[in-house]
This record gives sequence, C-alpha cells and structure tokens, in this order.
Amino acid sequence: MNSVALEVKDLVKTFSLDGAIIRAVDCVSFQVKAGEFVALVGPSGSGKTTLLSILAALLTPSQGQVSIEGSDLTKMNEKQRVRLRREKIGFTFQSNNLVPYLTAQENVEFMLRLNNRLDKAGRVRSQELLDRLGLSERLHSLPAQMSGGQQQRVAIARALIHSPAVVLADEPTASLDTERAFQVVETFANLIHENNRAGIMVTHDLRMCKYVDRVLQMRDGKLVNVYESKKEIMELARGIH
Repeated sequence: MNSVALEVKDLVKTFSLDGAIIRAVDCVSFQVKAGEFVALVGPSGSGKTTLLSILAALLTPSQGQVSIEGSDLTKMNEKQRVRLRREKIGFTFQSNNLVPYLTAQENVEFMLRLNNRLDKAGRVRSQELLDRLGLSERLHSLPAQMSGGQQQRVAIARALIHSPAVVLADEPTASLDTERAFQVVETFANLIHENNRAGIMVTHDLRMCKYVDRVLQMRDGKLVNVYESKKEIMELARGIH
C-alpha cells in the first residue's frame, strides 16, 4: 500500500473583509497517497485556490496542519518552507509564470537548476516530458513564440521534472481546447501514477474527473463531498451528480 504523501488536518484560513471574518478554508481534512491523482472541485469562491496556495506553501494557514512526507509546513520558518517548496512541491497555476527569455526546455530544466540537479539525465528527462505533452517541436521556442495552451503544457512539465512528492495544478486545462485538455490531463494522470507522486488538480471542468482516482468537492470553504468509487467519479464526469 502506498504511503501518505500529503496530509491536511483541520485546516482553516480566515481573511478580514470590511470588518467581517471570512473563512475561506473551514476545517478541511484529507490525505493523498503517493501515486494518487485527486481532483478538487467546487463553485467559484468555494476556497479551492486558497487551499491549493496553502498546500503549495505560498500561503500560511490560520489554523491546522499540512504535512508533506511527514514534514509539517506550519511548523517551518520561511527559509525551511522555501526549501521544501523547491524540493518537494511541483505546481502550475493559471498564470504559468514561464521565464520569458528561456526556451521551453530551459524553462522545464529551471527547477533542476534550482536544486543543483541539472545533468545529462535531467536534460533527457526534460525532452521526454515535453515530447509526451506534444511539444517535441517546441523545445527551443520562447514562451512568446508559443500559444497559451503550449505554455501551460511547458508549465506542467516543469512541475514534474524534479520528481516532487506532491504535484499541484490550478485549472491546468483553462487555456486548452477540449481535445487537447483531455490529452493533457490523461498524460498528467499517467505521469502521476508512473512516478508515484501525489497529484491534486483544481478544475471547473468536471469532464476531466474521469482521469482521477478521487474527487474532493468544496463549498463555502468546507469539504462537502468525497467521491471515491469509479462509478461515482464517472457519473460526476458525465454530469449525473
């Protein structure tokens, strides 16, 4: 049985707005095992992106714990969080944040360079990842020479290249047409499973859920439903739920 890569326990994030306290994330608890691909769904404003930002160690929770391979982010200082984020977390958000003066392959290899792990094997792996994501002819293209969808796929490869324990993706198909979206999420799922990583994808497109192992549904900051059986997940993807 695969080990728990990510554990979230009683997580709370509050914001103050016009004198009122908003609970963007409200007592959320769950685990994700190595090799498991999970979708996080819910309406706009449900707390999905706030939760993902906490998991990525970009936002500090008000209460609760987030542990990655047993290391509790909430007990770390900023320097420790930066190191854990660099080594253990891969993420891609809607704004893909590619470095404009680096080629597609150089952008992917950037995470290896940050971790002092860029070698011949890393360069080969970066080419293989980009090839699997349909970008074999774009290795030497700059971001400005690529479409939004191509840039997003480069960001996905960059999130996976350094073999992180946890891979996070915020709406990775937002700039893709339907056919390419299905291809990218299927490939993403395969890479998560093959490399035994814990993957979480925030998506508004429930059709993409057919590629995941479990679906977590949020509303008003709370985790309101967990879909675990393949039948439930496929029904959700077809819009039955």
